[in-house]
Amino acid sequence: MNPRFLIAFLLTTSTYGQVNTDVYLFDLSLEQGNPVLTNPKNISNNEGYDNQPSFLDNNTVLFSSTRADQTDIRRFNIEAGSTSSWISNTPTGSEYSPLKIPGRNAVSAIRLDLNGLQLLYEYNLITGEPVPILDELKVAYHLWYNDHILISSVLVGNRLDLVMSNLEDGTNRTLRKNVGRSLSKIPNSNLISYISKTEQPWQIKSLDPNSGITNYIANVPEESEDICWLNATTILSGIGKSLMKLNTENEEEWSTVMLFQQEEINNISRIAVNENRTRLAFVAEESIFRLIDRQVSTFNNRDLLGFVSCYSENVLVQRFPNETMYQGRQKMTENYDRFYQNTKDAKVEVVNRIQIGNTVIDEEISRVDGRKGHQVAIYEVKNGFIDSMRFIFPDRETNDSESVVQTQLDAYNARDIDAFMATFSDDIELLNFPNKLAQKGTLKMKASYEEFFESTPDLHCEIKNRIVIGNKVIDEEFVTANGSSFGAVAIYEVENGKIAKVTFLR
Repeated sequence: MNPRFLIAFLLTTSTYGQVNTDVYLFDLSLEQGNPVLTNPKNISNNEGYDNQPSFLDNNTVLFSSTRADQTDIRRFNIEAGSTSSWISNTPTGSEYSPLKIPGRNAVSAIRLDLNGLQLLYEYNLITGEPVPILDELKVAYHLWYNDHILISSVLVGNRLDLVMSNLEDGTNRTLRKNVGRSLSKIPNSNLISYISKTEQPWQIKSLDPNSGITNYIANVPEESEDICWLNATTILSGIGKSLMKLNTENEEEWSTVMLFQQEEINNISRIAVNENRTRLAFVAEESIFRLIDRQVSTFNNRDLLGFVSCYSENVLVQRFPNETMYQGRQKMTENYDRFYQNTKDAKVEVVNRIQIGNTVIDEEISRVDGRKGHQVAIYEVKNGFIDSMRFIFPDRETNDSESVVQTQLDAYNARDIDAFMATFSDDIELLNFPNKLAQKGTLKMKASYEEFFESTPDLHCEIKNRIVIGNKVIDEEFVTANGSSFGAVAIYEVENGKIAKVTFLR
């Protein structure tokens, strides 16, 4: 097989499409209706994919975990010395979304075989022996309503439909179309909740499987895919590094109840609580820095598959701000395969780094077959993969870029509008990353900043980090204004001794 076709084949059949995630466990209590999490623990602590936690009982967590290039069902015993054991071992496939089956000494899980077959199986807790439960539906996510009624999100074309299966009479009935993956029992009721994607924004709805009656509960916060019920009225969801809460009885808006500052907790999802509401588990994606560092190290080690696995399927690669070089993991694989074949030695060293939100800006020194280069790479991370990469090269070397930018900063902190505006060209462009024009020209800019300076006596901008490359200066800024502080990144472009463009990342 041609090496390029072999690489493409491996990329589509391996586990490289899975995000590196971990399962975190906390002790849970409620104080004045708000969840309080203590005693945090990474219970997967595993390189690779660990996801979809559920509680077998109050003291045991089930989740899917990767080992030896397959994903099996792992059991974590909280009180027996925090020990782990494996329920399944399927070399020809992988198991996902394990759940306790009511009234049986068994769990259910979705098995995806290497040949693409996707079915729901039952696994005996003692022997691990698998038995198919539904052999006619491509179940993606499921929930046990009772010991013989199963509610599932089933793959139908490019969408998920909500299906109720009666295992006693063998019937399957489609209840709703175009739903999400999150299925939950609503405490103290005979209802379940699901996410309807037929509306914008997405909506959380209740459903009575017996009558088929459905009712609106609330909008989903920021298109979150996962919710969890703490009690009959309180819902939790994860957004980025935050846990959000909504009390459906007396609140109309979601509120942040916990913000995790830890670097390793990102894009919280798959929240689960045990039956007595004393423990909570959720999934978090790996540190953004670990992802970026992995793509650097795999590049340096000429590990092509490892390198491209850090990027999303439709990764966009551009010259800053928006000159497209190519798009897609397939094209990236071909380009870097050709690059490795035509070079003997290629290394990148990160010499400076700025991070804001899910964006990492790396200043890099490259060495390719003895030739030294200087570049900046701007990485945007989404859903655990690098979704875009924009390069800045020192195309136009200037000697005054940094001094001009520093002069405008000093004037900004002095709130000297004339000195501040003197650093900008007449047709200055203010843009939001990567290239959305927000304002153009000095007249509007002066009017807005003059008013801002006059109304903000405590205004101050501190530079936390600075990268200078060619005619561009990239500043990581910490701004204080009217008692509040926030971080931002500004990319200044200097032409003919004046700042011609400023691109903001927030």
